[in-house]
Amino acid sequence: MSFHPLMDYGRAHHKSSRAMADEGPAFAYTPEHLATLEDICSRYPPEQRKSAILAALYLAQRQQGYVTRNAMKAVAEAIRCTTAEVEDVVSFYTMFYQRPVGRHVLQVCRTLSCALNGAERVTDELQKVLGIAPGETTADGQFSLFEVECLGACDRAPVVGVNDHWHECQRPEDAKALVEGLRTKGAAVLTGCHLHKETV
Repeated sequence: MSFHPLMDYGRAHHKSSRAMADEGPAFAYTPEHLATLEDICSRYPPEQRKSAILAALYLAQRQQGYVTRNAMKAVAEAIRCTTAEVEDVVSFYTMFYQRPVGRHVLQVCRTLSCALNGAERVTDELQKVLGIAPGETTADGQFSLFEVECLGACDRAPVVGVNDHWHECQRPEDAKALVEGLRTKGAAVLTGCHLHKETV
């Protein structure tokens, strides 16, 4: 066993390629999402509207589940930039999906603190429980598994991001309980961020 697991950047979810996203169906923000985006854009000078690009993409992904080329065009139009600028952001950040993903997206952090605390074994156990490899989605569409870079909770390693939440101090032997809990109780089984809990 190595404390520095081999990082195969060609698999899982690291954006090492520039394959074009699917065209996808026609996309337009819902009135609610458009209102939210306009509120966010109002916090920037009019000529810096494209500063809201991350928020615009998150809203598009929340609405559609992943970001298609048509969604990128809608984002570009909404924040007044080029589609190429939007594609650059989507292709760089691992939190934006260019293909459908499962209901529960499990992202295992593999950066140093998590690697030293057994993230590799967490991934191995999740693969066994789910029957998929990193970068894949279960046949029932419930789970997708990815390996990602730092999730920002190094003192609570290993960390598994689950959609917009996370699960801290994940042990390999608890992988099955995490998956079963997500199936039956959803996000209620997640630890969440201990820092958020301490400041609430």
